Amino acid sequence: MVKFLLKIAADLQNLTNLQPQGGGDDPSFSYLFKLKCENCGEVSPRETCVSLGDTVPLPRGKGTTNLVQKCKLCSRDGTVTVIPGRGKPLTQEESEAENYAPLMLFECRGYEPIDYVFRGGWKVESLEGTKFEGVDLSGGDFADYDEEGEYDVKISNLRSTFDVVK
Repeated sequence: MVKFLLKIAADLQNLTNLQPQGGGDDPSFSYLFKLKCENCGEVSPRETCVSLGDTVPLPRGKGTTNLVQKCKLCSRDGTVTVIPGRGKPLTQEESEAENYAPLMLFECRGYEPIDYVFRGGWKVESLEGTKFEGVDLSGGDFADYDEEGEYDVKISNLRSTFDVVK
């Protein structure tokens, strides 16, 4: 069992606190990424969707997980379990320093997550406090105007990484 911490970074212009719509542990937020089989190295042809609110029984033993998937090449079962409590919003300060913010922790058995895909369901706020909700990042960026602060706001240069954690 290996734990992978999904971390995100972006260039935030006049914005701060980029995070899932319902906060860091939003049970309805969908994480979309490809899976690489640790047995044969096969990468799933399409992205897999995992969310904290969806649980399935483990194939063997007691307990639940958030995803059970069989490798199409070697037919081995693998699981992905979402572990809440590690996510933090991406702030303006972290963006300026080009740091990554932790988004979610995944415990993986038999698979390694790769190639995270940004989609909709995000929220962010301007430096003046104007909230932007339902932000869709599937196009790779977001731009709007903050009437209260009277300036343009923008999210661009989205990046992600999966780091192994102990």
